[in-house]
Amino acid sequence: MGCLRPQEYRRSIFEIDLDKLQRMGKRAMILDLDNTLVRWNDPNPTPALLDWLAAVRGRGLQPCIVSNNSGPRVSEFAARAGVPFVPNATKPGVKGFRLAMQRLGVEPHETVVVGDQLFTDILGGNRAGAYTILVVPIDRREFIGTRLVRMIERRVLDRLFRQGQLTPK
Repeated sequence: MGCLRPQEYRRSIFEIDLDKLQRMGKRAMILDLDNTLVRWNDPNPTPALLDWLAAVRGRGLQPCIVSNNSGPRVSEFAARAGVPFVPNATKPGVKGFRLAMQRLGVEPHETVVVGDQLFTDILGGNRAGAYTILVVPIDRREFIGTRLVRMIERRVLDRLFRQGQLTPK
């Protein structure tokens, strides 16, 4: 169960303590796209997200989107957000995370992975050796395969909460 446990759990990216991450020596932030940064399949970053990304950079953290989504979806969004990206990442495999770290010039211990799914973002981030933060999905609308995995994910989260390994925020 440890490989599925994030180091932090937040309601949204906007509740992440960026100053704390800076003090911890983190230099990069790998970000999931759909239901982490914006609603599923939303093509445009919101003004609030753009401000948050500026705050991330202002703390010395380099953001990079790592998504299982296709190249065009990710590249178009990343261009609008001004963020480097890795599409078709095959999370929870570590290849996409390692590629992002290599592009950013950072080591796993300097990296934070933020996402809304235990079985892709958190599992993959933990396997890659990064500090992981789980956020509540922005919207209930999502890819059908993700909806099916969410049923199992809810059970795992409930167990982590009951065992005191994760604190609801």
